[in-house]
Amino acid sequence: MVGLTSAAGLVGFLSEPDADLKVFALRRLDAEIDLIWTELAGHVGEIEALYEDESFPERELAALVAAKIYYHLQEYNESMVFALGAGKLFNLDFGGEFEETIISKCVDTYIALSVVHNPASPASTANQPPPQLTTAFPQTTNGGASTFASLTSPTTPFSQSTLPSKSLLSRQEASSTFDPSIPGGGNAGVVGSHPSPLALQRGIQIQLQSVIEQLFERCFKEGRYRQVVGIAVEARSLDTLRKVILRASEDEEKAGKKLGEGATGIGEELLDYVLDICMSVVQERGLRNEILRLILELLNDIPNPDYFSIAKCVVYLGQNSMASGILCQLVEKGDPRSLAIAYQISFDLYDNGTQEFLTKVREELPAAEEKQGEQPSRGDGVENLDKEYSENAQETDRLLAEGEHGSAASASTSIGTKDKKPLTEGQRTVYDSIKEILRGTKSIELNLEFLYRNNHTDMNILNKVRDSLEARNSIFHTAVTFSNAFMNAGTTSDAFFRQNLEWLGKAVNWSKFSATAALGVIHRGNLGQGQKLLEPYLPRENVSAGSTFSQGGSLYALGLIYANHGTRVLDYLRDHFKKANEEVVQHGGALGLGVAGMATGSEEIYMELRNVLYTDSALNGEAVGLAMGLVMLGTGNIKALEDMIQYAHDTQHEKIVRGLAIGMALIMYGRQEAADELINGLLDDPDPTLRYGGIMTVAMSYCGTGSNKAVRKLLHVAVSDVSDDVRRVAVMGLGFILFRKPNSVPRMVELLSESYNPHVRYGAAMALGISCAGTGLDEAVDLLEPMVKDPTDFVRQGALIALSMIMIQQNEAMNPKVASIRKTLQKNIGDRHEDAMAKFGCAIALGIIDAGGRNCTIGLQTQTGNLNMAGIVGMAVFTQYWYWFPLTHFLSLSFTPTSVIGLDTELDVPSFKFYSATRPSLFDYPPEQEAKTDEAPEKVKTAVLSTTVQAKRRAQRRRKIVRSPEPMDYEQPSTTPKPSNIPEDKMDTDEALSADKVDRAESDKRDDDGDRLDFDKKAGKEEEKEVTSSGEAMKKKLDKEKVGYDLENMSRVLPGQLKFISFPEGRYEPVKKPTGGVILLMDKKPSVPKSLIELKARKVTTKEAPAPETLEDRVNAAYDRAGGQTARNADVDRAETGASAAAGVLTAVDEDEEGASDAELPRDFEYHSDDNGEA
Repeated sequence: MVGLTSAAGLVGFLSEPDADLKVFALRRLDAEIDLIWTELAGHVGEIEALYEDESFPERELAALVAAKIYYHLQEYNESMVFALGAGKLFNLDFGGEFEETIISKCVDTYIALSVVHNPASPASTANQPPPQLTTAFPQTTNGGASTFASLTSPTTPFSQSTLPSKSLLSRQEASSTFDPSIPGGGNAGVVGSHPSPLALQRGIQIQLQSVIEQLFERCFKEGRYRQVVGIAVEARSLDTLRKVILRASEDEEKAGKKLGEGATGIGEELLDYVLDICMSVVQERGLRNEILRLILELLNDIPNPDYFSIAKCVVYLGQNSMASGILCQLVEKGDPRSLAIAYQISFDLYDNGTQEFLTKVREELPAAEEKQGEQPSRGDGVENLDKEYSENAQETDRLLAEGEHGSAASASTSIGTKDKKPLTEGQRTVYDSIKEILRGTKSIELNLEFLYRNNHTDMNILNKVRDSLEARNSIFHTAVTFSNAFMNAGTTSDAFFRQNLEWLGKAVNWSKFSATAALGVIHRGNLGQGQKLLEPYLPRENVSAGSTFSQGGSLYALGLIYANHGTRVLDYLRDHFKKANEEVVQHGGALGLGVAGMATGSEEIYMELRNVLYTDSALNGEAVGLAMGLVMLGTGNIKALEDMIQYAHDTQHEKIVRGLAIGMALIMYGRQEAADELINGLLDDPDPTLRYGGIMTVAMSYCGTGSNKAVRKLLHVAVSDVSDDVRRVAVMGLGFILFRKPNSVPRMVELLSESYNPHVRYGAAMALGISCAGTGLDEAVDLLEPMVKDPTDFVRQGALIALSMIMIQQNEAMNPKVASIRKTLQKNIGDRHEDAMAKFGCAIALGIIDAGGRNCTIGLQTQTGNLNMAGIVGMAVFTQYWYWFPLTHFLSLSFTPTSVIGLDTELDVPSFKFYSATRPSLFDYPPEQEAKTDEAPEKVKTAVLSTTVQAKRRAQRRRKIVRSPEPMDYEQPSTTPKPSNIPEDKMDTDEALSADKVDRAESDKRDDDGDRLDFDKKAGKEEEKEVTSSGEAMKKKLDKEKVGYDLENMSRVLPGQLKFISFPEGRYEPVKKPTGGVILLMDKKPSVPKSLIELKARKVTTKEAPAPETLEDRVNAAYDRAGGQTARNADVDRAETGASAAAGVLTAVDEDEEGASDAELPRDFEYHSDDNGEA
């Protein structure tokens, strides 16, 4: 049929009294609407009148035509209303552009209406307002803290009172941030994605509900359950969420599909998906908790629930009663698989829970140890300490209290033990093992063994760092100390100290403090011998001899060894902290207390720290303020916050204010909306240090959430605050918020990395390093590479550190750029013209990129996907090295071993192999650097001018002619050797090399003339060629390799390698999908004798060094060791560790109490070293 060329005739039919003519016209118009809608736009009123006429037989057809006209006019709200009025004529299955648009509009409207009927739950107990801070923060006209950072000075440049109306910064927060509680909020934070709910008629609302149900039913039939889950989450409709999960399980049962061994059903996969988006996408804490409770309820109704998903929810909600109930239920079952699952859950709880949470779980387990009367020696007093801390811990999280109240019934009926029965001998043993795992003793021991036996530290790199940096300069000495500590973190390998006693003796004052604390990083997790090896350094009662800096550093080191596991040493640290009179010892004791007592919530420790704070010592105050935050980490303790805020306003010491500011941020760790009042108050404070703390509070309270509200606030402060420190940390904070979405960070900070302000550029570099750590992300590397040549020294420092974070555990097969980056680091650290700050960053970067013997990555989230509390806190405190170098050691808390450690149900380490479906070199260790003993930058020979060389040659020739006899009757044979020419040629070559080095050095000094620019371009091109060639060579090598190889138990497995790991049919089978770390195994052949892996680390004994009581004894002991080591290096006693060998050097009292940057050795030590060198 020929199409219509004009709609005039059909439009005329609409005015006819005959209804059949009207129906005919509407049908023709509906068929040709896409061509003639422009003519109908002026007559849409007539079509609407037909729809509103109840006597008209085809009202729905009129509504459909009107809907299509409004659709073409882009009036989508009106189009949706009339499409809903069309009833069955609106065909959802047609699949046209009009239908898809209207369906999308219906979904948005449904979400908006549902959000209105399901408002956001308050972040507190029902009908109770959140706790208020009684502080002196400035109040707004409404009586509350401002809802956004003040737009007046000092946070706005030029003291502008208002911003231009079109400025992005002048928009209201409610309309430009993600807030699912407002109508139309949600959809991943896209502004305006959902309209405000329309005032729809009752019939239209019913039709809308019908359309949504049809849409859901179509998704169910096609198996697209995840789309319905997404709509339900955005609409806050928990009923819909419950319906889709149950429907998925029902459909699976109806289909009658039999699952293979180890396979998961559709319902379980959907629950995992809901759990994943709940933890990674949902930004509001209240909604997240409601969804988690729903997941828990559904999981409990399953006959064989996924206990690992339950444990993940339980940890986040803080429901220790449910956690202990799960463990008891599994132990009561008694079969090997249930016991293996109980052990696996215990390991997961330790990885994800705080000390306070784990203590409560242990206390609620049956008291097997007391009944049996067999407490292991390494756990003496632990239970009493746990009870004490549990009584003193003050959990002020109202939201978690609501969570416990809301699901206590389900926990008690479905999982908890109903009645207590006498424990059998086997159950007592199992509970003992579970408590040991929950204390962390087993995990720490296994990680220590893994790092000890797989240590691949390249000592050649460390020696080059030492040789390139002048040890008499304290900043360089400290840099080498940090590099050594990071490279050997957790490996217990302190041989570098033993082999470099002379270098170590140059440490004075705070360099000595950091060097002693480095032992804690190296021996982190060495619970059995940690205190013994530090014995020579630790302060003693009634003995005043020894360096106070080494004593303070030893207390700090002791805390690092027992980091986040301090129940065994907390009393010891508290005792020395209270008895210490020297500020340096108190400083180290405070840091040790904070690290070891992290997140215990102990009021007693807090009060002891506060008493020292009130002495108003600047040196102590910074460490004490930080320690107070560490002890109260994540508790949100209102009383502690009020004390800290009040004293921060009272004191005049900037160091104390900074320590308190960071401490307050740590107290609000993970609190999200509950921290908003504190954030607003701190950001409005005129003191830039407190505003700095406010930004850190944003980073800590919203870490890992990807919150658009937090990102917007940080970006606003990053471009508006008048303090460079605040702007720098605001940009840096983006890394903490977005580390779960590393791909989005380079695009976000791209412009900031080119800012005119070097502090903003530094912050952008560190944000990339924090968020993209261990990913090897090319976009981040591309942004950082130009910053390595930034004109500002501290920007270069930040870029080098960030590059090392990103490239940690990367090899050339994974990222070809890693070779050039390593080369750049080694080149810059040996460059005599490089600034000290950039060299300091180079040394730290070389330590980070090879952290933990090349067996650690930087993990800000755990293997199971939860936030890694210790890692995030360690990274946050590490960034404060800008103000205080000793805090650099905190980065070791972020180092996570990348391993697969299999345990059987008896918690033994069996010897077995698993399979990696990759080529061996893809995830292999980087090659070690070749030692070049003939090259030393400080031993360049004296330069000789070319004219002098030529003159010498002419003189040599003249002397030869004079000395040689003149030939008379015969010629000198041509084969006569010329021995005199050989040394002369060699000398010429050496001198020419020296001259070349001098010419190169002189050319480096001509930067101002532009000569070096060409050299840099050539060097850059050469590096690009090298990267290309190395990448091609690696690609050829990979092509030749065979795919697939076997790995032994306790082998290094990188996070990217886990998806290729499988356990072939054999004796051992994992109880869950390998996620790295400890994996419990089921033994299919329990009757066959098993082969176990011998644990070597526990057998290494520490030789305690005799601690000299007098200064003379200490110095003599140090000289004897140094002399013996240099003269008889081959005869060094290997049983003596670096810690004991260095004790005599580090504990010696410095001659200069307050040291300058250049530390001179005692004269006698210099004299002995010279004699040894001559000998």
